Amino acid sequence: MLPDILTVKPAEFVGSAEDDLAEFPDEVKSVLGFAIFKAQLGGRHPRAKPLTGGKEFKGASVLEVVDDFDGDTYRAVYTVRLAGVVYVLHAFQKKSKSGISTPKSEIAVIKARLARAKEHYEENYRGRREAV
Repeated sequence: MLPDILTVKPAEFVGSAEDDLAEFPDEVKSVLGFAIFKAQLGGRHPRAKPLTGGKEFKGASVLEVVDDFDGDTYRAVYTVRLAGVVYVLHAFQKKSKSGISTPKSEIAVIKARLARAKEHYEENYRGRREAV
């Protein structure tokens, strides 16, 4: 049975994540955008996988969605760690052709933006009554 009211968590974009995502091909924006929307509904897209690369990413609260298009790989990273809000931390085209891991420079951006997301959450959401 479906709930009477559909609760959609707000999506907050950190840094240039929204502008970067907007530059992706339409097909990629569709996949990554749908993955973010599923997170806003409390679900998880089949392509969303826990991000590895640092102790800040332990568990399944920081996720990465990957989509390939026309020989290129695109990624969006978001967190559901902060109750009631989905923070989109980074969106980028993977340039490195060696390996599938997320480059260290991109991990550094994600870590910094996760810290900014936590600050934003404390200033704007902490203590508010929101459906989770």
